[in-house]
Amino acid sequence: MKVIDLTHTIKEGMPVFPGTEPPKLDAASTFEKDGFRETLLTMYSHTGTHMDAPAHVRKNGITLDKFGADKFVGKAIVIDCNDLSEGDTIDISYINKYKGIIEDTEFVLFKTGWDRYWDTEKYYGKFPVISEEVADYLISSNKKGIGLDVISIEAIESEDLPMHHKVLKNNLVIIENLCNLDQIGSDLFTFCALPLKFINSDGASVRAVAILD
Repeated sequence: MKVIDLTHTIKEGMPVFPGTEPPKLDAASTFEKDGFRETLLTMYSHTGTHMDAPAHVRKNGITLDKFGADKFVGKAIVIDCNDLSEGDTIDISYINKYKGIIEDTEFVLFKTGWDRYWDTEKYYGKFPVISEEVADYLISSNKKGIGLDVISIEAIESEDLPMHHKVLKNNLVIIENLCNLDQIGSDLFTFCALPLKFINSDGASVRAVAILD
């Protein structure tokens, strides 16, 4: 068994969605003063590699703490979209390339390679986004969720968030800011993205991993 970490490390000064305050990590207790260490973390619920709940954009949407833990684990496939450039769209042709295997998955992860721009201004730019047809496929095929190695499933300047509404109203979850998808390959694997469990969570940071047999 091989376990691949798909998670960016939370630290001060890390990339966050424009308008969001970056996390703060303060020494609350120290060896010198207290004989042990504790860290006070102050951060938004959508910091780093994180999961969006339906409640993120929908007033009566379900929160992450209301899902069973099995919602966050399942068979997954990585869709290779590395050929896309700035502002391109992940269209249904990328799904069609994996017909026959994608039907057996519960999570679909899109590898654009954009995680290589993490900690640069380009990460916030015109990254690849999913098309409405792709969103419709994921919904109609009853997937548990969708993941990407970019900061959002739609353009960063989007104000109405139509793709978020479309996906989340059908109780899929969205995992954004994944990394290391290039280490997985094209075979099925077990995907785990367990969010921090806090009450009424509209989203939460996750420790996402791929487990390869």
